[in-house]
Amino acid sequence: MPDENLLATLEQSLRQTRATRNRLAARLADLELEAEKLRTELAEMDAIAGQTEAAMLRILSSVINPAPAPPSDAEIESALRRDEAKAAPVATGYNAPPGFAPQPRTPAVPHHIPPVRADIEIKDDRFYDRTIPQATSMILREAGVPLHVNEIYNRLKEGGFQFTGQHPTISIAVSLNRNRRFRKVAPGTFDLMIRDAAQAS
Repeated sequence: MPDENLLATLEQSLRQTRATRNRLAARLADLELEAEKLRTELAEMDAIAGQTEAAMLRILSSVINPAPAPPSDAEIESALRRDEAKAAPVATGYNAPPGFAPQPRTPAVPHHIPPVRADIEIKDDRFYDRTIPQATSMILREAGVPLHVNEIYNRLKEGGFQFTGQHPTISIAVSLNRNRRFRKVAPGTFDLMIRDAAQAS
C-alpha cells in the first residue's frame, strides 16, 4: 500500500535525521570541550607572559634606577637629632611630662654595621600587621643582643613587614628613639630598655 511505503520511508528518514543530529551534537560537545581546554591554555600563557614581563620590568628598573644606598650611621644620627629637635619644645623645660629625663648622647664609637640585604626572602607574615616598635620588640627579645637598624630592617622584611618611606632604616631609628621601651647603645644600634634593667639587677 502506498501509505505504508510512504510511512516507512518517512520513518527511515526520521531515524537518519536523528542519528545525524546526535552525531553533530556529539561533535559539537567535543569541539566545546577542546575550546575550553584551549581557553585554559591561553589563560595560562597570559599569566606566564605577565609574570615574565613583570620580572623583565623589575630587572630593567633596577638597572635604570638602582636602589639608593642605605643611609650611613651619620645620616641616621642626623635624622635622630632633627627628630629630637622637633620634639624638644614639648619634651623639655616647663612642658616636660612627669618623670621625663633626656637620654644622654651616645658617643660615636666604631662598631660593625651589617649591610641592608637586597635579596631578602619573605619567610612569613608575622610582622604584617605590627608597628615598628611591636615587631622590633619581638626581634630584640629573640636576638638576645642589641641590633643595628640595618639588621632590624632585614629581619622585619623577612617577617613580611610593609615599609612605605624611602629610607626605612631612618624610620626604624626614629620610631625606636621615640619609644621608651628602647635604648640606643651605639650609633644606629638599639636594645630593649627592660634587658638593661634585668642585667643591672
